[in-house]
Amino acid sequence: MGLLDRLSGLLGLKKKEVHVLCLGLDNSGKTTIINKLKPSNAQSQDIVPTIGFSIEKFKSSSLSFTVFDMSGQGRYRNLWEHYYKEGQAIIFVVDSSDRLRMVVAKEELDTLLNHPDIKHRRIPILFFANKMDLRDAVTSVKVSQLLCLENIKDKPWHICASDAIKGEGLQEGVDWLQDQIQAVKT
Repeated sequence: MGLLDRLSGLLGLKKKEVHVLCLGLDNSGKTTIINKLKPSNAQSQDIVPTIGFSIEKFKSSSLSFTVFDMSGQGRYRNLWEHYYKEGQAIIFVVDSSDRLRMVVAKEELDTLLNHPDIKHRRIPILFFANKMDLRDAVTSVKVSQLLCLENIKDKPWHICASDAIKGEGLQEGVDWLQDQIQAVKT
């Protein structure tokens, strides 16, 4: 099988594998988003809060994603930094209906961006302003303002409004992330 793997890689038939960190506060919808990105026959019917982290895989048209779904509960957030070196991209999920915890999300984002393993890397960051279907949700533009995303000058970033339960906005985000990863790899 090794010969076939190498041959398919040389011919460009094998999808490049990328490691992506999925971060955000607890209950922001990280696991639901990752679940929706998997093929329908591989999706879980019951989503439960992530304890520690879980590893999920899904494919796009040209990449094979290995996603580290990191728990957003306060006591587990210190685990995030142990995976920064291996991450080739970040998905940061924000509950756009939870204005009270938007400040905490910004603090966690600032800590992430200033970590030595992230600070000097041009790593793409995809933001999902999730739960747009909820009545109290703010727009993705407002989420961007609350998180001060305009201050991120040294990394490509993009924000998508999303509704993880319906899958809305997810493909747009993955397409952008795929383009950014491929631009870095070439």
